Parts: sequence; C-alpha cells; structure tokens
Amino acid sequence: MGVVSSGGKMVLTKKLTKSQRCGAALIVSMIFVLVFSSLGLALFSMASANVQIASNQHKVNRAFASAESGMQVTRYWLSRVLIPASTPSSDYLSAIIDAVQNDLAANNISNLVVNNDGSIPTVTLDSATGQTFSGRIQISAGSPQIVQAFATGSCGGITRTIRVNYNIQPYEHPIFNFGLATKGPLDFPGNPTFAAVNSNWEADVYVESLNNPLALCVIGNTNFDGDVNIGNPAGTANFGGDVLIAGDHGQAAIDNHVHIGADPVDFPVPMADHFRQYTTGEVIDSTTDLSKGITVTNAVIRAGTNPYFAGSVIVKGVLFVEWPNQVTFGRNVNLQGIIVADGDVNNPATNSLTFVGNFDTDPFPPDPQFDVMRHETGASIIAPGFRATFGGNFSALDGVMAVSGVHFSGNASAVVKGTILSYSESPAVVEGNASLTFDRLHTTKIPAGFDTHRELDYDPGSYSMVH
Repeated sequence: MGVVSSGGKMVLTKKLTKSQRCGAALIVSMIFVLVFSSLGLALFSMASANVQIASNQHKVNRAFASAESGMQVTRYWLSRVLIPASTPSSDYLSAIIDAVQNDLAANNISNLVVNNDGSIPTVTLDSATGQTFSGRIQISAGSPQIVQAFATGSCGGITRTIRVNYNIQPYEHPIFNFGLATKGPLDFPGNPTFAAVNSNWEADVYVESLNNPLALCVIGNTNFDGDVNIGNPAGTANFGGDVLIAGDHGQAAIDNHVHIGADPVDFPVPMADHFRQYTTGEVIDSTTDLSKGITVTNAVIRAGTNPYFAGSVIVKGVLFVEWPNQVTFGRNVNLQGIIVADGDVNNPATNSLTFVGNFDTDPFPPDPQFDVMRHETGASIIAPGFRATFGGNFSALDGVMAVSGVHFSGNASAVVKGTILSYSESPAVVEGNASLTFDRLHTTKIPAGFDTHRELDYDPGSYSMVH
C-alpha cells in the first residue's frame, strides 16, 4: 500500500506485485493465441475450400471438353451419311443409324458403338483422368427434317451435355462444280476455248480417266479460263500448241492449273424414270410420220423405233426415249424442256442421240399445261447410257447434259448454263475450234433428276449446353 497526497488529502494506492503483472500478460497472450489460431483455422478452411472449388472446376472443364470431343466424333460420322431421297421421313432415324453402323463396321471402328435406338454407350477418352463421353441421336419432336445429337461428357462424377441440330436436306453432288466432267479422257483435235462469264471456276474441267493415262490431249492451242483436274494419279496432259490457262502461259499455266491426282468425284446416275409422269402426249413408234418438221409435246419414243427426224423438231416439255434406241435428228432441234433417255449407263453401245443440225435450248413454254413441271430446272438432256453426237451448230445449253459419251464435230459455240457430264470410259471429243462459255453462277444446285440423296447439314446456330 502507498500514501499519496492529493489536494491536502491522503489517498491510499495499491501496488501490483510482479506475479500479478505476469498473470495479466499471460491472459493477453492466450487471447492473441486464440485469435491467431482461429484466424489460421479460417484461412486453412478457406484454402481447402478454394482447392476443392478449383478441383471441381477442373473436373467441370474436363467434362465439358469430353462432351466437345464426343460431339466432334459424332459430327464426323454424321457428315458422311447419305440416305436415299425415296426414304420416308418416318424411316429417317433408322436409315441414319444403319448408315453410321455400316460405316463404322467398314472402317473397323470398335470403340464407338451406335445402338439401334440411337444411343451411344460410354466411350473412354482418358482412363487416367476418368474422362468419358456418351451420346444420343434422335429426330426432333418438332420436325421430322431435323436430327438432334446429344453428347454428354463426364469426369469425376461431373457431367456436361451439349446438343446440336442437323437439317436433313438434298445432297449437292460435287460433280456439278465443274463446267465439263468426264469419266474417260478428253480429246481436242482443234483449238478449244473454254471461257467463264463470271468467275474462272465456272469453266473448271474434271477428267477421271482411270483406265487411260493420257487424260487430256489438245492438238492445237489451248485457251481455258478454268483449271483442269485429272483424277488418275498417273494421268498426263498433252498440249500440242500454245497453252493459256486462267491467264498463265506455257509451262506456268500447266504447273499452276493442271492438277494431277485430284480428289475423286462421284458421277451420280440420274433418276430417268422420274420424268415418265409427264409423258402424257404423243407416242412415237415405227408408224409415226417423221418426214417433215414436227412439234412434240410430252412425248415418248418407243423402244426399238430408231427414228430419223427428217425435218426440224421442236420439243416442248419432256421427250422420253426408251431403250434400246438410236435417235437421229436430221435438221434443227429447239428444246423447250428436257430430253430424257432411260438407258443402261454401263452399256451405251447400242444407244445414241445424234443431232445433225443446229441445237439450242429454251425454258419450258409459258402455257399453263407446263406449270406442273416448271420446277424441274437445271437439266436439258438426261440420257445415261446414250452417246450424244452434235454435228451442227451447238449454240445453247440451258442446263445439265448427262450422257454416256459426247462428240462435237460441228461448230460448238455455246453458252452452257450447267455441266456437260459424260459417264463413258471412251474419250469425250470436241473437234474444230470449239468455244464453250460457261455461265453457272446462278445455276440450279441440284438439277432435275439428280435429287438422289439426303445429307445431314450441321446447324451451328443450334449449339446449346443442356446442363
């Protein structure tokens, strides 16, 4: 105890001992220990939570990546699907599944399975990380023309599912990207000119020539706007005169624009029987008088008639030629529609269409009776199994000409709004100073008679995360 004077009064004070001071410090220290321990535990808990969140996010990313991988795999196999155009929409799913199953089997793919109901069982992507995907293919409930594909990716118990749509639509055959395409060689005894109206690609040429190494032979001077694509990897091109291709001269033109071993292109056979529905007019047989000019409307030439048209001919609508037949047009032909010949593409020897005089084409006549066929656009001569010979002036072709062999011996100076297509292994021959100008920028993508298949067109705008 102590005594302190304050204002004349005596005040007693208590003096702390050393042990009492130590006790207070200990309490304060313990408080700080508790505070920092709690803070440490909180930080540890936060760190652990962050690690767990990071781990979960990593699994989410891997699950999403697995779903993406599954969708890309599914997209690849669906992009290869072609189904016949005659397939009813109710059978689209089974046709698609059959096509994928057959494609997988043909390529010895065993780790990817598509079940008959469209489900895709689990596929392991990375066993170390546990990444897998599964999927499903189905027809949209809202439209039979839409296929939906689902891909579910998984990692560590976390899943993510992606959905995309495919539109079922007509298949555009790549062969119609060329101005002229032939399975056999292409011979030019004269000085050919292939010009393009809008862009050089319109006059591109494809020559398959798998059975003849001399794919292209030009005796005179060459003037092509488009490239020459030769399918035979051992094929050659022989140029006898000056070479001008797509603006390049000489060897530079050959090096830059003649492509040996080009990607193979399918030669689709059209559906000739499709046009029989329009043949409601004349029937031409051995009793028909063909000694003078004639106009035929939605007519049929009976098999074995072998007619010779002595006068000029105007064809309105569809002229359907049965086989076998050797048809000769001795004078001029004006085609206001389509000539269709139903022949055997593998046996064209006995079938022919010969045009001795001038040949040109026009659209269907404006008469109402042709309205029913007016949508049949993009084709002028559909004659697989028939060889076509043009001896006069070939001045206009308003759509695809698909024949088994072609020979131009007159003055071919025509504007071609389509593709000249030959199925024959024999050479396609263009004699004289032929000049063909290709105007195909606005041509029909799927010419009449060639709507043969359906494909699945990926719709990027439909991409969505389901969960």
